[in-house]
Amino acid sequence: MALKPGGPGFTSQASAQTYHVTMGSSVNPWELQEKTRKHEFSVDMTCEGCSNAVSRVLNKLGGVEFDIDLPNKKVCINSEHSVDLLLETLGKTGKAVSYLGPK
Repeated sequence: MALKPGGPGFTSQASAQTYHVTMGSSVNPWELQEKTRKHEFSVDMTCEGCSNAVSRVLNKLGGVEFDIDLPNKKVCINSEHSVDLLLETLGKTGKAVSYLGPK
């Protein structure tokens, strides 16, 4: 959905812009960007079954977008969840997990 300055659903202020989305809620894209962080983890995955286990626990957690790089044994997660919660969740796979840092 494209919003144009001065058009319906567009508000402009000196310090920020607010975009109005469905059901009257408003979202400031800069606030979302600050809350949502992309993190990179090393997960000892050796096969597709391992990557499926990672997908399963992350989907169960919810509120995440992720990419799995099986050959390099890395998982990049975009989420508002804390690193500790993400580590705990990935640990439920039974695989060795370590935090590599922000991506």
